[in-house]
Amino acid sequence: MGAQHVSLLYGLATASIVLTLIGVAVGRYPRLRMNRATIALVGATSLIVMGAISLDEAYASLDMNTLVLLFAMMVINVNLRLAGFFRLVGSEVIRLARTPRQLLALIVVASGVLSALFLNDTIVLMLTPLVLELALALNRNPIPYLIGLVTAANIGSAATIVGNPQNMIIGVASEIPFAAFAARLAPVSLVGLALAWGVLVLVYRREITGAAFPADIGLPWEPIYRPLLHKSLIAVGLMLIAFLAGVPVALAALAAASLLLITRRIKPQRVFNEVDFSLLVFFAGLFIVTGAIERIGLSEQLFAIGRPLAGQGVLALSAVAAVLSNLVSNVPAVLLFRSFIPQLADPQEAWLTLAMATTFAGNLTLLGSVANLIVAEIAKGRGVHLGFGEYLKSGVLITLFSLAWGVAWLHFT
Repeated sequence: MGAQHVSLLYGLATASIVLTLIGVAVGRYPRLRMNRATIALVGATSLIVMGAISLDEAYASLDMNTLVLLFAMMVINVNLRLAGFFRLVGSEVIRLARTPRQLLALIVVASGVLSALFLNDTIVLMLTPLVLELALALNRNPIPYLIGLVTAANIGSAATIVGNPQNMIIGVASEIPFAAFAARLAPVSLVGLALAWGVLVLVYRREITGAAFPADIGLPWEPIYRPLLHKSLIAVGLMLIAFLAGVPVALAALAAASLLLITRRIKPQRVFNEVDFSLLVFFAGLFIVTGAIERIGLSEQLFAIGRPLAGQGVLALSAVAAVLSNLVSNVPAVLLFRSFIPQLADPQEAWLTLAMATTFAGNLTLLGSVANLIVAEIAKGRGVHLGFGEYLKSGVLITLFSLAWGVAWLHFT
């Protein structure tokens, strides 16, 4: 009877885990108003209720360093937005761009560099409306510029520990110093940005041509809140110095966020209202789900299957990570790898490979990353349709070329 009970529990827990991961990958369940956050939370709760993981074990499975880092970066990003920082960047792009190719290049560079520092999802959320306004004001097809924005955001975010959520998990789990992480992956991202620009110029060569733009485009102007802008940039600068000095990234980011919360002008509720707490719930739920995977022994079976492939070097691990990222999404993929990466022959190389591959794989399809969906939804609200097939024309090439470059760099350097 005991064996039957254990077998039944294992079967139910496995089914719940599979349903949760499928829901997270797709982003919803048919006929239910559930998003990734609620799916992860309900899946985690069901595993606790059925006894696959106890409540105390669920609490212990929460990676507080990652959750604190994510929360702190969101607070910093909200302050930068309120100060007008992202609008200022957009204005500089408008001022410098004189031709369609220059405009695409500046969008790619701005998106990639900012995503390395301030989270790729935040960057596309801030810059997509600007790119749409600019392209429509110039009577250009906005699609290649939108794809350039989001693919650059994904590629650029691979450069640092704070560039995207999966890198945050990897940075905390691997304990690779911020500077060492960036030294290895920043070159991969920089060349990847150039590759993305080249692919888009090739695929949309008829659009990415034309005469010089007019000097005055006539976009709406928004004021810059300079006191908050200066304070935010100082806080970010101190945070980066702390990163490079070896201060734990979660503590450095939390200190910078706390500095910004000491204010006489901005009401705290205004900042907290814009923090994406659903993303924190999503992460917490996934941490508990992966804790249950380890608790019931499913991770050992996955490791037995994956180790022969993942242990064969950068190319094999990149391929497995890229495929898994497009099956269950990149954050769950990283969490599934987290338990057995330390057992590989060269864990640091494996962590860096995982960061590169799971991030670049997000550019494969429109459903490959949350950033892609954010851009598509904002564009849809402005009457611009970025379809699955349209995205695929350049997404596949950008992913294959950037992954090939990333594998070559990590393998030979």
